Amino acid sequence: MKILSFDFSSFTETNHRILQYLIVSLAIALLAVVAARILRKIIKVYFERSSDIMKVDPTRYKFLRNAVSFVVFMLAITLIFYTIPELRSIGITLFAGAGIFAAILGFASQEAFSNIISGIFIVVFKPFRVGDNIKIGELHQGVVEDITLRHTVINNFENRRIIIPNTVISSQTIINSTISEEKICAFIELGISYESNLELAKTILAGVIERHPNCIDNRSPEEVADGVPKVIVRVLGFGESSVNLRAYAWASDTGAGFVMKCDVFEQLKKEFAAQGIEIPYPHRTIIHKTESDA
Repeated sequence: MKILSFDFSSFTETNHRILQYLIVSLAIALLAVVAARILRKIIKVYFERSSDIMKVDPTRYKFLRNAVSFVVFMLAITLIFYTIPELRSIGITLFAGAGIFAAILGFASQEAFSNIISGIFIVVFKPFRVGDNIKIGELHQGVVEDITLRHTVINNFENRRIIIPNTVISSQTIINSTISEEKICAFIELGISYESNLELAKTILAGVIERHPNCIDNRSPEEVADGVPKVIVRVLGFGESSVNLRAYAWASDTGAGFVMKCDVFEQLKKEFAAQGIEIPYPHRTIIHKTESDA
C-alpha cells in the first residue's frame, strides 16, 4: 500500500514566489500610473506658465503629454517582463518568433501607427493648433480641443465632441479660420427681380450690413480717403428670374460673421418688402390639354 506524500514546503515557497511577483507587478504598475500623472502635470504647468511669455503653442504640450504616458506604460510593461523570470522566458520565446509576430503585429497595427505618424506631422507642420476654428472637408467644423497619438478632438458649434483619426484629417482639405487672423469677409448673396430698382436694393443691402454691430471696417486709411465704401455690393450676374447680388461684409470672426449674415437676411426681408424690392421665387406654367384640344 502506497502512502501519498505532499511537499508543503515546496507549495509554500511557490505561493510565496507568486505573491512576490504579483506584488512587484502591482507596484510597478502603480508607480507607472503615478509617474505618468506627475509628468503630465509637470508638462501642463510648465507650458501653461510659459505660454504667455514665450508664446508656446499648447498643441505641443498636449501631444507631448499623451506621448509621455504611452512611453511610461510601455517601459512599465517591459520592466514587469524583465523582473519575473517566468515572463522573461515567455518574452524570449516571443522574440525568438519575432519575424512572424512582427508581421502579424505590423499588419494589425498599421492603422494605429499611421495615426501616430499623422499626429506627429500635425504637430510639426501645424496646419492647425489647439484652439483653432477649423473645418474638415465638407462635414465637420469646430474648435480643436486636443490632439492625441491616435485622433484629434473637435468641439463643434452644437457642443458635441467629434473624434477624428489623424490619418483621416491628414487626407482631407482643412479650412483654418484662425491660423493667422480671425477676421473674415462674409459673402451675403441674394437675388432681386428684374423689375426691382437695382440701385435702391444695393443701397438698402449695404445700409443694413453697415448698421449691424458685428460689421467691422476693414478699409485702409488710403481707401477711406478715396471714398471706398465700408460695404461693397456687386452684381454677380443674371439668373433665370433674378439679378444676383453679393455684399462683402467683414466681421471679427466666423461666429460673428454667421450671426451677422442671419440678422441681415431677416432685416432685408422686412426692408425690401417696405421699399417694394421683390425677392423672386420660381414660377411654373402648367398647360393642361383635353381631348377636344388634340
